[in-house]
Amino acid sequence: MSYPYMVPPASPVRPAQSGRSWYTRTVAGVLFPVHELLKRHRTVPVRTALERSQYLAPAQLQALQLERLRRLLSRAQRQSPYYREMFAAIGFDAARDVQSVAALQRLPLLDKALIRANAHRIRAADASGLSRFTTGGSSGEPLVFEIGRERISHDVAAKWRATRWWDVDIGDREMVVWGSPIELQRQDRLKRWRDRLLRTELLPAFAMSEDRLDDFIARIRARPPRMLFGYPSALAHIARHAQARGAAMDNLGVRVAFVTSERLYPEQRALIGRTFGCPVANGYGGRDAGFIAHQCPHGGMHITAEDIVVEIVDSCGQPVPAGASGEIVVTHLATGDFPFIRYRTGDVGALATAPCACGRTLPLLRDIEGRSTDFVVALDGTVMHGLALIYVVRELPGIAAFKIVQESLALVRVQLVLAHPLDCAVRDHLVAGMRQRLGAAVQVIVEQVAAIAPEASGKFRYVVSRVDARAGSGSGTAP
Repeated sequence: MSYPYMVPPASPVRPAQSGRSWYTRTVAGVLFPVHELLKRHRTVPVRTALERSQYLAPAQLQALQLERLRRLLSRAQRQSPYYREMFAAIGFDAARDVQSVAALQRLPLLDKALIRANAHRIRAADASGLSRFTTGGSSGEPLVFEIGRERISHDVAAKWRATRWWDVDIGDREMVVWGSPIELQRQDRLKRWRDRLLRTELLPAFAMSEDRLDDFIARIRARPPRMLFGYPSALAHIARHAQARGAAMDNLGVRVAFVTSERLYPEQRALIGRTFGCPVANGYGGRDAGFIAHQCPHGGMHITAEDIVVEIVDSCGQPVPAGASGEIVVTHLATGDFPFIRYRTGDVGALATAPCACGRTLPLLRDIEGRSTDFVVALDGTVMHGLALIYVVRELPGIAAFKIVQESLALVRVQLVLAHPLDCAVRDHLVAGMRQRLGAAVQVIVEQVAAIAPEASGKFRYVVSRVDARAGSGSGTAP
């Protein structure tokens, strides 16, 4: 199997790793590469290429992307019954029509419903060695799909490249605060031994009782990690508990806290960074969409453009100008076995218009505002981000946790965790604030609960809307 793309040898490679322990050097340079070869993954050469291509001239990067896009679409046309029939129906020929990345705009969007209905027809006839994956389903019915070795190799390599931006390598001690049933169910003996070898420790984020949080803090202090990785809500929850216990966590030598899979709120970034004494790096992606973008030490959210084409589209699926917000749609170029072409993430964001100061030429995402289901719709049709409602709740005294569910245009339910019984004045202020933003006739039900349950995936969602934001007629944002 030939390497999927070539990078000009003149591309500069930035030496990033300093002060690596002998153990980390052995794991990153010998043990992990052998592990990946045994699994028939090409993670190491892909990561090496990615570290060169991140500094390519924009025209070279675009040419690389176009070459891989043409290859993906040509294989889909030959091997995927779903895409072969769809291309024929619209008169699209990959060999003839893919002269630029903009050719993607001729193809219809792909969403979860289409994948569920056509999974066996999307799979390439020549695919082999596929692994079955499932999304957590925090925003609805879980999605079942398949991933080949090429996709896994590229996703692992992309994350590996990003951790090295922060001087963290494979083999450095890592604490992972995660809640996916997939990871937890796979904690068999072989994987436990592999995690010990790689010095990766899993802290399950499902049920965070006080006793379990005490145990998490003790484990982090006993084996200080170089890197924390997990949901921002989970890491913030641990940080808040550590502060309440008076446990010092900012002297452990943590280099970076990676957060992903949820929107990172400014107060979470500040809390995690302050508690663990380290920068917080935001990552954006998913099990289905792949490793889309990650933040570098200069603050830029760099798109993994060698592997992923990102489009920002409006409610009609049409591209919007750079800098304008819209739905994030991705085409993963390493998914020939089970193509993800123009896949709707359900997230909202924008493409940056200025380069990052770090010198990498990878395009940038900005204003990643969360899922479309994290937006709420007022009675008059105005669409606003859930932050408009979060601001109402978080300013109230005595609130330890909350969740806002927009059941319909006319009904909003607010769950609160309080140390004391809910005060009538607080309730009235909360209801008034919600109605000011959503409409005076909206019914607001306020419930005091003992705890906010996480989603099945272990994530926490502060705002859930069961109203389709795309149906809104306005575009205003509440103050």
